[in-house]
Amino acid sequence: MRNGTTISNGYHAADGTLAAMKEMETYCATHPRSPAAIRRPRLSIRGRTFVALLGPAIDEGIAGFGDSVQAALRAFDAQYLRSLTPPADRD
Repeated sequence: MRNGTTISNGYHAADGTLAAMKEMETYCATHPRSPAAIRRPRLSIRGRTFVALLGPAIDEGIAGFGDSVQAALRAFDAQYLRSLTPPADRD
């Protein structure tokens, strides 16, 4: 439950943002040639879901969703690579 800038686990919103940014940096350092490391999508959180987004909006860009920063970035990588495959070649 939110109360000002405090999230239910006792951390301030800024602490959560900083932790998410560090997780993204760790992911990108571990996977330096991944689409997430190269394109650096914006990272946000919607409820309990992390969103990695490249583009102006979810319906106009490439997005990955997950219950952790790493999961959202992996999903983003998969969607990014899928967007490079011509529709006729997709399963």
